[in-house]
Amino acid sequence: MKVLLEIEDNKALHLLEVLKGLSYVKTQQLTDAKAQLMSEIREAVEEVKQIRAGKKQARDAEDFLNEL
Repeated sequence: MKVLLEIEDNKALHLLEVLKGLSYVKTQQLTDAKAQLMSEIREAVEEVKQIRAGKKQARDAEDFLNEL
């Protein structure tokens, strides 16, 4: 099982030390950029789910590209 935790900086180091002491737990720190990317991807996937469920209206690809 994989779990992503968001912890205040001043408390994260202590928790990481505890987790590293457990042989069955692997830890990996994320850079701020990688964490932001993961958050944006999660939001995009949620938006696609809402579009497929009919809760949100999809935009035309040409309109989207013209915005860029």
